[in-house]
Amino acid sequence: MAEKLVVLSDMWGVKKGLWITSYFGYLQQYYDIAFYDCQQLGNIDVPVSTEKNVHNAFVEGGIDTAVAHLLKKETEASHYLAFSTGGTIAWKAALKGLPMKSLTAISPTRIRLDDAKPNIPLNLIFGERDDFKPGSKWAQKLEVDLNIIPNFGHQLYSDEKIIAEVCLDLLEKVTKKAV
Repeated sequence: MAEKLVVLSDMWGVKKGLWITSYFGYLQQYYDIAFYDCQQLGNIDVPVSTEKNVHNAFVEGGIDTAVAHLLKKETEASHYLAFSTGGTIAWKAALKGLPMKSLTAISPTRIRLDDAKPNIPLNLIFGERDDFKPGSKWAQKLEVDLNIIPNFGHQLYSDEKIIAEVCLDLLEKVTKKAV
């Protein structure tokens, strides 16, 4: 039976997420994938879908709502792949006891504001030019490694080169035999 991989979208969900199908193309053969649109998970419904409005809706309760819904929906330990706001939601859910085997979070926007980390294997990936990435002092304080990719900004997760590298790493988790 395949390992389960829970995938959490960025703040746009399926509205601007065609890039996410590239991840599924690599991973669906080896993982049982559950996908969550973060706007749906957080009950986000803004009349005008601007970046500022959607962001504010998440900050003003949407993240907490999404965390609560995720905690109800997922009860078995799984691997997680999450993008931007989805990474923040997965991180916060793990801190509240969501069972996780690992978390690969790409550009998780608001974790830099936390002073605790989940006790699971983490792969935190940020673009060098991402204005929302945590600083080195934060990483040292929480004892986490940040995987900083040169010459990329916040939305590096939509780049085919990054998609291939992230998927290769996730595939190694399920295809390597235990020695």
